Amino acid sequence: AMSLDLVAGATGMVSLGHAALFGTGAYLYALFSVVFGWPPGIAMPAACLATGVLSFVVSLVVTRVEGIFFIMITLAMGEMAHEFFFKNKTLGGDDGFGDIVRIDLGAFGIDLNDPSVFALALLLIVAAVYLLLVRVLASPFGMVCRCLHYNAPRLRALGLPVRAYQRGVFAFSGLLAGLAGTLSAQHTMYISPQLLSWTTSGEVLVMIIVGGLGTMVGPVIGAAALVLLRHELSDVTRYWGFWLGLTLILIVVGGRNGL
Repeated sequence: AMSLDLVAGATGMVSLGHAALFGTGAYLYALFSVVFGWPPGIAMPAACLATGVLSFVVSLVVTRVEGIFFIMITLAMGEMAHEFFFKNKTLGGDDGFGDIVRIDLGAFGIDLNDPSVFALALLLIVAAVYLLLVRVLASPFGMVCRCLHYNAPRLRALGLPVRAYQRGVFAFSGLLAGLAGTLSAQHTMYISPQLLSWTTSGEVLVMIIVGGLGTMVGPVIGAAALVLLRHELSDVTRYWGFWLGLTLILIVVGGRNGL
């Protein structure tokens, strides 16, 4: 959610294909660690870097258009990635891929197979990514990204390489989405093409809108709110989807920029 907010909220490039980068990170981690037999400590950064490189390649195409055309082309590329993994029998196809291993930190006395320890590790990584993104957005690079959201033509007139900035931020956000994918794969120890679905992209977009676009803390709040609402409402009523939708509408309409 934070990686998507960097692109959609801070830079103004609303993507409906971000889940494809998230899912690609998960699948690459499974490919490197299970199929190729690489140690998880090597497979994880390799999957993140590979997803970042792939994101940069994708950015060479998607940054040529703006607005609704950007949304549609990212949606199309996301569906292409979903179809690729859906048909790929080496990685389980539509049945998904299991038996994924977690990084072994036993040498440091940390057992990530303990659910509470793994959850704490995830929270620490989320905090580290949040602090990193706050620093990035406060840097000259981040200030240019925010300006791109409001007036890209003026930046072009000032002589700044707008597309280079757009490609850079898209690639960096893709790397972070890939990191989230590797963590998701280790969390459930199972992955499926659903990770790359456009509906997953839409759900994450809802998270950052509910929390607050372009705030970076908004995605954290929005993700927590959406997941908690879904779980709590499903315990109370079987029509939880209706009440969840109504709650989200009230949040978006009632708040200046989400929660």
